[in-house]
This record gives sequence, structure tokens and C-alpha cells, in this order.
Amino acid sequence: MRAHEAGALHGDIGSRGPSWLRTPIDVNSLVSALWPRTVVRGADGALRVADLSVQELAREYGTPAYVLDEDDLRARARDFRDAFGDADVYYAGKAFLCRAVVRMIAEEGLLLDVCTGGELATALAAGMDPARIAFHGNNKSVAELTRALDAGVGRIVLDSFTEIDRLTALARERGVRPGVLVRVTVGVEAHTHEFIATAHEDQKFGFSLAGGAALAAALRVLDDDVLDLRGLHSHIGSQIFDTSGFEVSARRVLGLQAQIRDARGVELPELDLGGGFGIAYTTQDDPSSPHELAKRMRRIVESECAAERLAVPRLSIEPGRAIVGPAVFTLYEVGTVKDVDGLRTYVSVDGGMSDNIRTALYDASYSATLANRASAAEPLLARVVGKHCESGDIVVKDEFLPADVQPGDLVAVPGTGAYCRSMASNYNHVPRPPVVAVRAGRARLIVRRETEEDLLTLDVG
Repeated sequence: MRAHEAGALHGDIGSRGPSWLRTPIDVNSLVSALWPRTVVRGADGALRVADLSVQELAREYGTPAYVLDEDDLRARARDFRDAFGDADVYYAGKAFLCRAVVRMIAEEGLLLDVCTGGELATALAAGMDPARIAFHGNNKSVAELTRALDAGVGRIVLDSFTEIDRLTALARERGVRPGVLVRVTVGVEAHTHEFIATAHEDQKFGFSLAGGAALAAALRVLDDDVLDLRGLHSHIGSQIFDTSGFEVSARRVLGLQAQIRDARGVELPELDLGGGFGIAYTTQDDPSSPHELAKRMRRIVESECAAERLAVPRLSIEPGRAIVGPAVFTLYEVGTVKDVDGLRTYVSVDGGMSDNIRTALYDASYSATLANRASAAEPLLARVVGKHCESGDIVVKDEFLPADVQPGDLVAVPGTGAYCRSMASNYNHVPRPPVVAVRAGRARLIVRRETEEDLLTLDVG
């Protein structure tokens, strides 16, 4: 068993583990699928990324810090762009968004998906062509829709009858005809955590297919003839490895496409199957490559279109996590190491649930490694925890670290590009960490570290 395989272990396992876990383990090994592509161990045993040592980064920018490998992110964006060819690849900005990342994905030929006014503002501030932006959201306000129309956003994804009426009135007032998609809830139960499965019937997103709301929504838009209905949209969840869910989703959405054709004589030219493509957080995860995904999804769409006697629509997808997730790791400093009566060893770091809530929120699994040196010490099954006043403040539930891990060591956790900074908080009044982009031996801040002064600025009482 490799060191990072322990990232998927659960339960109360003793600090040394049962006999079957005490197989020789190389705690210095790096499983390449979990890390940005430029990460290696240097001659001194410390991690290096883009030819920079983590000690250098820690000295310059402090810890905790999110370290973004720019070449890795760009390469993953190109992989999706090249694999899907003439399809539209929207980067899902909710995974992580800042002006620098907007520019990166735009330069690599991707479009952008936003879901709030704040994300739209960030995209526009970065110079993103608004025609290459899609605007999602189940409760877009009048102000948000107005801004989207005035900016000339390329696609607005309709999520409710209220929103259809709201956007129709705004578009009529302005004399514009925005391109829209109808979001369809297809009743697919994705194999993922219930909070990130988004296509089953009992949830807040989209129009129900089974209940007839999706067809009614599409027909209302066509009959009003104010909004330009370009196609249908479906998103079945997140962190998905099995493409069978996309097959069922495509079949049902294209069935609806055929119903619309039969009712109004219109074949919609676009189909968005969303994103949610999984990444490797531990060695138990086996994600598909973009080329494998593209091949399977094209085959599914072409087959279903043939069955329904439909022209093949222009496909679009929305990868977010799959692009930015593996491109980032979080660098922490160890503060204390505590053995609790032989039950477990707790390695406490200087961050935690304020910079990565996913373990507490979704029971997510992560991996970790000693980052500032190699070690010949025996492996120790430890739990990496944060500094917050919560027993659930866990970063990595179970991971093998060297038994000589000590205060002052650096620990790196891979796969933290998606949702960690986006969902970060100031719980316990902890300032949020910076995002440091590295490339070809150079580092630059793209999101600075918050300070206590920042926290007090908003406190006007």
C-alpha cells in the first residue's frame, strides 16, 4: 500500500494500525495522479513545484497557502478543449475564480460559467468577453439579470417559471433577445454525496422532466418569442466517475428535445450536459481522461439523436473541478503533534476548516505528505486536523506520515484547487489564505492573504 492510499480509510484506527496496515510504506512517495504535474521531490527530499521549493514559498508567502501550478491548470484546460473539439467547454467558475484564472482559461480557449453577480463581476473585471459567458443560478435577482443583459452575456440558463417571466420582462424593456437554455432535472441519481447530486427530483435546481415542467418551460419561451431558446441543459452532480449517468441524462433530455420538435416544429441547436467530472483525491479514485469522456459522451449523444431522428446539436460541457482541482495543493505548517493514549495521533496544522470545509461538509477524503524533507522514520497513521474550535475540524481523516513529524514541518495536501478557496470562511476570525501561482521558477500572488485589518474593516459597530 502506498502512503496516500490511507486517505480513503475511515473509522477509529489506532496510531499504528492493525497488522494488515503495517506493510512497509514509503511515506516519501508521491502518487503523480494526485499532484500538479510539475511537483517532484528535490535532492533534499523537499517538494518542488515549477522548480521552486515549498520552503521558499512558505518563507515568502507564509502558511497556510494555496499553491497553483499555472502550467498544470493550462494543460488541463487544453486537454478538455482539444478532446471535445468543436464542442463548447465552459470552465465552471464556482470551483475557483479570480481575475488571473479567468485570464488563464480565456487564453486557453475556454468559455466561462458563472452563477452569481459576484462571479460575473470578476469575469468582466478580468476582461472576459461577455458573449463567452453563461450565467447559471436558481435565484438570479433582477439586478443580476439586468447586469447580464446589459453586459451582453452569451447564455442565461433558466431555472424557474418566475425567472422566465422576470427575464422576459427585462429583455422586452431593453429590446434585446438573449440566448437562453432551459435547465432540465432529469431524475438521474448520480453516485455522489447527496448534497452535490443535482439531477434527482427532490432538489432546488431546474425544471422537472417527469412532472412536465421542463416541456412547459420550453414551450412558454418559444411561444413568448422574446428570449432566444438555444437548447436544453442538464447537470447530474459532482465528483462523478461513472459516465452511465450522462448516458441516461442525454437520453432523457434528447427525448424532451424530440417532444419540443413534435409540438412546435423546432429543433433546438444546443445541448449542455454540464460537468461534475471527478478527480483523484486519493489513490482509490480513478477518473477518466478528457479524451475518454469526450469519446463516450459523443457516442451517447449521436446514438440518442439517431434514435429520435434529431440533428446532432452543438454540445457543451462545464468542467471546473477537473481543471483547477488537481492544479493546486495547500501548504500548511505543523503546530502540534499529539498522541491520544495510543488511539490516534493528531497532527495539527495552521489552517483547517476555514480553508477547506469539504471534509467536514461532505466527508471528503484527502491525502497529505510531509513536504519540507524526506524521512526514514517508520510510517505513522495520523489524522491531520486544523486549529479551529470544532472537533470536526479535520483536513485529512487518515494518512500515513513519518513517525518523526514535528512542529515546524510543512505538510502539503493535494487536490485543493476546487471549492476550497471558493468556500473558505473567516470562522474563528481566521484570515483566508493567499493563492500563489507558480510557473517556470517564478511565483506571484494572484489572491493576497487576508489580514486582521481586513476583518475589522467590515466591523463598523
